[in-house]
Amino acid sequence: MAKKFTTPYEVAYYDGDITRKMTIPSMLAVVIKTSEEQSDALDRGSDFVSSFGLGWVITNYEIQITRLPKVGEKIAVTTQAIAYNKYFCYRNFWIHDEQGQECVLIKSTFVLMDKVNRKMSSVLPEIIEPYESEKIKKIYRSEKIEKVENGEFSPYRVRYFDIDGNQHVNNAIYFNWMLDVLGYDFLSTHEPTYINVKFDKEVEYGQVVESHYEVLDTDEGKTTKHEIQIEGQIYCEANMKWKENE
Repeated sequence: MAKKFTTPYEVAYYDGDITRKMTIPSMLAVVIKTSEEQSDALDRGSDFVSSFGLGWVITNYEIQITRLPKVGEKIAVTTQAIAYNKYFCYRNFWIHDEQGQECVLIKSTFVLMDKVNRKMSSVLPEIIEPYESEKIKKIYRSEKIEKVENGEFSPYRVRYFDIDGNQHVNNAIYFNWMLDVLGYDFLSTHEPTYINVKFDKEVEYGQVVESHYEVLDTDEGKTTKHEIQIEGQIYCEANMKWKENE
């Protein structure tokens, strides 16, 4: 079985929004930090991966949320690189509260990207071996993402500080673009319960992206559809389900 790695974390004031609940971008930053800590512990940190001219890039997140942790709450973040095939690596994250109750499950898909030509590389055994992940032939697929049909949009310019050490826009920035368009009234009264997001293409410094969105009413609550576009091409897409704050 693939190795698990757990680290404690206390949700900081700056991790929360106006409702004092942990934001999605902050949560993703914490779980990625946990995966980096595991990689460092296994001597497979960013410097080791960079020695092959490669970097890790996330292509998909599927997030199931029972509840969002609150500011000041002590949580445990667990990660496990569960499986891989020729091109894709699958890593899960769990967030538990002090009572051991699961708050969040995140299923993610990683690929290795050549830092020069920005093309996907096959998975190298030298990089993946210490995690003891299962080698599989199957490709995991999340739910199909429904397109925005009758939405609105807001423009955002890609800034220097949006770009991370892998020389691409940090995934948390895409969530900032997708969530910001929903506005104060919606975000302050709703909490996400499910997020399915796919990162299709890389955006570059100085480009202007359009954050398209659509809000729908369903029997289970609100559903939102999202697309990050440039000149009509989709660079990132997501569906989210929401419930009203209790």
